[in-house]
Amino acid sequence: MCPAGLLIAQTSPLTLDDCVRLALKAPSLITVAQQERRIADRGVSAARSSFLPQAQLNNGFTYNSPPRTASSPAGVSIEPGSTSVGSFVALNGVREYQSLATTAWELDISGRLRAALARARADQQIAAADLAIIERDLKRAVTGAYYRVLLARRLVAANRDVLKEAESFADRTRTMFRSGEVAQADVAKAESQVAFLTQAVRVAELDAQVANSELASFWSADVATELSLADTLESQPSPEPEQQVTPFLGRPEFRLFDAQKRGFEADYRHQRSFLFPQLNFNFEYGIDSNRVAIRDRGQAAFFSLNIPVFDWFRTRSLAQQFRLRADQIDTRKEISGREFSRDYQVALARVKSVFEQIRLADTQVRTSDDNLRLSRIRYEGGEGPALDVVAAQTQLAQARTNYFTALANYAVARADLEVAAGR
Repeated sequence: MCPAGLLIAQTSPLTLDDCVRLALKAPSLITVAQQERRIADRGVSAARSSFLPQAQLNNGFTYNSPPRTASSPAGVSIEPGSTSVGSFVALNGVREYQSLATTAWELDISGRLRAALARARADQQIAAADLAIIERDLKRAVTGAYYRVLLARRLVAANRDVLKEAESFADRTRTMFRSGEVAQADVAKAESQVAFLTQAVRVAELDAQVANSELASFWSADVATELSLADTLESQPSPEPEQQVTPFLGRPEFRLFDAQKRGFEADYRHQRSFLFPQLNFNFEYGIDSNRVAIRDRGQAAFFSLNIPVFDWFRTRSLAQQFRLRADQIDTRKEISGREFSRDYQVALARVKSVFEQIRLADTQVRTSDDNLRLSRIRYEGGEGPALDVVAAQTQLAQARTNYFTALANYAVARADLEVAAGR
């Protein structure tokens, strides 16, 4: 299914921004990343709720069978119908009725709940960084596919123009051959050139169809329909970018590393909290009696303090694992910093090189076009061989291919530079 926005956008040619917008709206890995972020948001809410008291209502009935003998093990007689003594000494009576409102509150003196909240917030930041990385990579992929379509269509048009020129030259040689002005070898050269250029056109048309399908697949299942795109390939290239010192530090990968480190540090504190006492407070109000009577209601409040004793070595080892994982993130961050610095310098050098190639390729096109024109004039005037015309046609086709390829490579190189610079 196509997004509704595509139907509206097709009334006019799609720009690069339109294609990116459609790709972002369509279900993709971005949708999964957005869901992961919402899941992480719920995790933060759940961690915060752990600081609040937990209340519940308990209702129960216990039946404790009375002793089978008429006297207790201590020799105390039991009156018939008595409910104060049962077979299980730990229970309060033969019948016990409970209806209690209970409030339990964990007092975080060990830092366990605070560490869990810190881990939930780190997961939230990790999900946000992952979303930014996936969204950036999708935009980069759409940009590359967009310019591949424009390049393929320009190459089709360029090869068709040269093919048309070659067919015109072939018709001219056949006419001159019939009048005895040229040799049959010239006709063979011209027809061979037509065959080569026809094949080049077919290959270019296939590349254009494949590129169109690749671009449309970012937002639609209908990849066979030809997209109407705004051709900005020959727009004036922007000037060469200025080199900056460390722009790559703004890449979302660094935010991801920082969030991962904070997560492992929170795990370290959470695991280490098991080395410290944990204090709990409980309050109960209601009935816990051998009979159902409102006058038997009461209340109880008590604290419990759990002090770990025998599990120190295991807990410390598990906590140290998370500390080492946090240190490992620092190492990965340093390695990535060097790699991102290299990527930025390579992308910057590539932009400058391709920008210079555009000027050279434009000169190639102009000189090749003049060479073809002059070669035909010399040939038809009997001053040059047919081979010169055929070579000039091939040279013009290659020059136009180089020119449009340089334009597309420059646009893609600028997109790569934006990624490498963290923008």
